[in-house]
Amino acid sequence: MSLQAVLFDMDGVIVDTEPLHHKAYFLMFDTFGIDVSAEMYAGFAGASTKKVCQTLKDQFILHASVEEMIEEKRKNFKILFDEDPEFDLIPGVLNLIQHYYENNISLVLASSASHQTIEWVFEKFNLEPYFLAKISGADLPESKPHPEIFLQAARLSGKPKENCMVIEDSTNGVIAANRAGIFCAGFQSPHTEKQDISTANIIIDDFAKITLEKINSFFP
Repeated sequence: MSLQAVLFDMDGVIVDTEPLHHKAYFLMFDTFGIDVSAEMYAGFAGASTKKVCQTLKDQFILHASVEEMIEEKRKNFKILFDEDPEFDLIPGVLNLIQHYYENNISLVLASSASHQTIEWVFEKFNLEPYFLAKISGADLPESKPHPEIFLQAARLSGKPKENCMVIEDSTNGVIAANRAGIFCAGFQSPHTEKQDISTANIIIDDFAKITLEKINSFFP
């Protein structure tokens, strides 16, 4: 066997949208008058915006609808997305994507982000040509750490899940990959310090460590 498909998370792996999401969420929290602790916010990592807003609505007994909360957060995010000069691809990820693509590895995006956010990122950085398919967790009944998103991504890749690899940076994402029974590379970066990726099959801090030559030893 060998590696035949890679299932990419997006936030924290392809782009670091976390600072933008953090600002957008806390602007939304202010709008609806709720006090969300840093610990509670950290627990939302890997969850869809819909899931986060539903949790907050239930916990704080908000009168606003989940849809109104989502719209407020997305409005804040888009302004930041367009205007933040520091927003860019994670260093080295484009080279890795191109490396896999040129070696006929099937690439599927499996992100908890909304379709809209995924499309914004793919358009901004011209990623569309490299990916066979994209899945938004917003379309699924369960969010990570439920394994459904990665099981579906593996099916869309057309490759056996034993020949797939997930690249994740969050606790919930790594757990989802573990539960799906798919090999997981945990990507460690400064913004994942609050995330536990210790159960990943391999932990990396540089995408050059998972080129085909280096990763195929894990797929005998």
